[in-house]
Amino acid sequence: MASKKTYIVEHLDPECGPWSTLEYITIAKESTDAGAYFYLSSAPADLDLPKTLKHTEGFNVDYRGVEEIYRESKDRVCLLDPAAKEELSPSDADRFDVFLFGGILDRTSELRKKGFTGRRLGPVQMTTDTAVRVTRMVIQGQTRLSEIPFIDYPEIRLDEHESTEMPFRYVKDAQERPVMPEGMLDLIKKDSDKAFEDLL
Repeated sequence: MASKKTYIVEHLDPECGPWSTLEYITIAKESTDAGAYFYLSSAPADLDLPKTLKHTEGFNVDYRGVEEIYRESKDRVCLLDPAAKEELSPSDADRFDVFLFGGILDRTSELRKKGFTGRRLGPVQMTTDTAVRVTRMVIQGQTRLSEIPFIDYPEIRLDEHESTEMPFRYVKDAQERPVMPEGMLDLIKKDSDKAFEDLL
């Protein structure tokens, strides 16, 4: 497990919305703190990135696809794939150096067909930052998936009268709350207000 680990999110969209921006900032910071690399791959040439993200330490973009980047070392790349037969385990740290995530416009099935070895993170869909966090906990922290505290479909209180259920699995913190990027709760509340306004 001596090699430095790399986490890659495929980003095919020419834009980077506020949700993805917060996730990528968090992944970059956490990866840097863990001594790992993080970058987006397959990015369009005209990708429009917010300044806050561009200037985040540990955030990088590669406009090439992973097929080209790792043409000679595909066997060292692990595709995080919900359809994979095997779950990710601490022993995979010896087998893989690179961990690949399908991203928002999911390219996982295409990469599966191209021969990347898959591992899954369990049966419940995770946000991108959660998937990277969990992978890092298993690979670098050597923690089994079954030992990670999760919270599924948490209810987020928008105000004293309203709440919304998030359709994802999150890592649970010491206060029994879902671990989310800084600013995500405010964004969820703002998006909820916007959706409500659309109904009026």
